[in-house]
Amino acid sequence: MRSMLVCLLIVIAAGWAVSAQWLDDSEEGNCTVFVVGKDASVDGSVMTTHTCDGWYDARIQIVPGGTHEPGEMLTIYDGMCNADRGNTPPMGEIPQAPLTYTYFQIGYPFMNENQVMMGEHTFSGRREYRNPDGGMFYIEELQAVALQRATTAREAVQIMGDLAETYGYADGGECISVCDGDEAWIFEIVGAGPLWRQGDEGPGAVWVAERLPDNAVYVGANRSLIGEVVLDDPDTFMVGTGIYSVGEKLGFWDPNAGKTFYYWDVYGAKSDSYYNSRREWRGRDLVAPSLELDPYARRFPFSVVPDEKVSAADLMAYQRDYYEGTPFDLTQGLSAGPFGTPDRYATSSSQNPTGSVGWERAIAMFRCSYTIVTQSRNWLPASIGGVLWFGPDAPHGTVYMPIYCSVTSLPESLGIRDMMEFSRDSAWWAFNFVENFANLAWSYMIEDIRAHQQKFEGEFFAMQGAIEDAALSLYNVDPALAVTFLTNYTSDAVNRTVNATWDLGDMLIAKYSDGYVWQKSKGYPQEWLDQTDFGSTTMLEDFKDIWYGEYEPE
Repeated sequence: MRSMLVCLLIVIAAGWAVSAQWLDDSEEGNCTVFVVGKDASVDGSVMTTHTCDGWYDARIQIVPGGTHEPGEMLTIYDGMCNADRGNTPPMGEIPQAPLTYTYFQIGYPFMNENQVMMGEHTFSGRREYRNPDGGMFYIEELQAVALQRATTAREAVQIMGDLAETYGYADGGECISVCDGDEAWIFEIVGAGPLWRQGDEGPGAVWVAERLPDNAVYVGANRSLIGEVVLDDPDTFMVGTGIYSVGEKLGFWDPNAGKTFYYWDVYGAKSDSYYNSRREWRGRDLVAPSLELDPYARRFPFSVVPDEKVSAADLMAYQRDYYEGTPFDLTQGLSAGPFGTPDRYATSSSQNPTGSVGWERAIAMFRCSYTIVTQSRNWLPASIGGVLWFGPDAPHGTVYMPIYCSVTSLPESLGIRDMMEFSRDSAWWAFNFVENFANLAWSYMIEDIRAHQQKFEGEFFAMQGAIEDAALSLYNVDPALAVTFLTNYTSDAVNRTVNATWDLGDMLIAKYSDGYVWQKSKGYPQEWLDQTDFGSTTMLEDFKDIWYGEYEPE
């Protein structure tokens, strides 16, 4: 019976192969996440990050919470993370909660008013677990509903797991980092297979969550990383009801085989590519170089204890990394061009050299819709303790701007982004233009960009303590005053940064016009010239003496 079921699933999967190929390619190439426990951070913050690498919705919308009437229903939609947030088909309805909290909607919802924060990276999982026809929830909708209803990270994990089991999970394998002021959880989920329907016996999803040790750092890069699961350790693991049964039913787990159960082995895709593992290595090596981890290893520890405690500024630097100073440095070699750009544009797999899978994949990726660093702090009221540092576009070209979880409005520029139409009203286009233009002379322009980043981020960090002390003083008088104060501060910080970034772009156009740096030619690096056809001509030999200046014109 089991073999017949597996054969049927193979046939179904084959039918998806062509139409879903784009899904695999895009999902497996997206996102990197760091997560930091409170005892691993410099100030006790619990932190997560997310680089949303791909064409995803980068517009922030504040969705207010409120109270709801008995019998009220909540509509669940399909594909809300897409870049064009257009009309999407409803997947179904669930009962609305009596009370919901304000949360922040974007491609992958990331924050609520209770300083519950989320990051995301896709691990796709085995195709046989997918259930696009029978599942109601995609991952971004699970995040949104959890953020509307949760006051803690643990609650958010349980809400996502329960909803997916009850109503079915339609998406590929996903990992969500979930943080509050006390703890961080790594939540992984896959579907229950294409035959599951609501009302069937058994859960509509398979999920597990592992608590990050308080003194540790996790780095995820598009692979399932949860391994052995201890069911009787609720302080470390939260586990769905189908963790063994679904894998056994679909033929990927045999409890009688005498093998150790690893969640990543049973439910994750067989992705041992350096595309994933190299970033896992690099992230761990950045925080714990003393471990001297092997960059060619296939698997790494779930988490590591950092050599030094980690700050929000450190996480910003890690997300801007493209292997500088390592054998995989993307600013080196002929492929980096004469000016050492780390950006590598996509090529067809048919163009890859024999035995190669393409370019190195760094943490910093040009095709990034937005990037975040979050802080949740248990010693402050949630309205002050929760701050998300938001960077439109790619991490190496953006400036991280503070957005407090209690703000009631944001500048309009953060809600505008049409990828098909350039607009100076959009914050995203300011940073995207600067990062793209810098590729003309990266080694020079990146210095201007870094100075710009340091100016604003340095100011924000220098002022953070004073701003939050002032907000706390106002909070002790009237919490609403603190919210107004932080809303005004956030808006001012965003507006000043975005306006200055447009000015930076205009300056770069003039400063680096026609291959000059303000009318002083920089030419090309000699090493790069030596590898090109510089100096060769198509002239006849008789004319070369004239070309090289041995004859003076009359």
